[in-house]
Amino acid sequence: MKNKENNSELLNSPSGDGGIKVGIIGGAGYTGGELIRLLINHPNAEIVFVNSKSNVEKHLHEVHKDLIGETDLKFTSELSNNIDVLFLCVGHGEAKKFLEENEIDEKIKVVDLSQDFRLHQNGQRATVNGHPFVYGLPEINKNQIKSAHNIANPGCFATAIQLGLLPLAKAGLLTEVYTTGITGSTGAGQGLSETSHFSWRENNIQAYKTLTHQHIGEIMQSLKQVIPINQSTNQQVNFVPWRGDFTRGIFVSSTLHCEKSLKDLIELYEEFYADHSFTTISKGAIFLKQVVNTNKCIIQLEKVGTKLVVHSAIDNLLKGASGQALQNMNLMFNIDETTGLKLKASNF
Repeated sequence: MKNKENNSELLNSPSGDGGIKVGIIGGAGYTGGELIRLLINHPNAEIVFVNSKSNVEKHLHEVHKDLIGETDLKFTSELSNNIDVLFLCVGHGEAKKFLEENEIDEKIKVVDLSQDFRLHQNGQRATVNGHPFVYGLPEINKNQIKSAHNIANPGCFATAIQLGLLPLAKAGLLTEVYTTGITGSTGAGQGLSETSHFSWRENNIQAYKTLTHQHIGEIMQSLKQVIPINQSTNQQVNFVPWRGDFTRGIFVSSTLHCEKSLKDLIELYEEFYADHSFTTISKGAIFLKQVVNTNKCIIQLEKVGTKLVVHSAIDNLLKGASGQALQNMNLMFNIDETTGLKLKASNF
């Protein structure tokens, strides 16, 4: 990798010890911190460097306080080609800028956690070194991910909503959808803003980006991917997101018209997700603590007359970000997708 800003040649020796060598750009934020926590306990991975321009030479545990005693690694401004995979844990717009300013060795796989490469442009996927970005939702793209060089990791709300609707879309049962979802304060990132302060969040809820949330585009792109060829693709998802008075997690409820019986729908969902380790259908009421601190998505269906409600819950920092990114890495390197992700839920 060559850093164009200082034009310095960086390490270019290939990895060869059988482990997956990892570099992280933007390791000081919430998603970077979660990725570090997962990787230092991953049996097949080794962190080579964690890049942060604002924290150079600080120990990781000076920023992520819970990592004290876990690692002696320090943040660096240097980049290295001596890696197998590069994670981009940067803000939206920053991933594209980084890849334009830095030459990435062709052998290095890229997993981008921003929204920069999720959407197709004029029907075409963005590329780096001639390799296209694959949308990293394993529940519909697992085979593509296994052979991919670059991954566009899905958004957190997008993951929760899509996993709730994809079985309906594939079965040709999707009609106009009305979705409400609530997210914790970590969904806003680590940078402080008025609505991320404790004094604002505590005992408070607010709707925001009503019907205009940036994840709607990727949701519709995925739904259209699985809708039968002979079905209309004009279905609309009307999404109202809420800011919640808790730290992490997403809970989504999607309502639509559906004639099928609840029994048949549950069977449809169980069949769709039968081969996917992290998505589970519950016949009882679900709640946020079942998924917080895990890479799970839990789905529940409820039906009153012809109205179907699909509830789905995830941890926004894990299945909605870093956990799914690691799941994608596992698939890209042909190891069990659950490796390093068998996590304990925070049930109480």
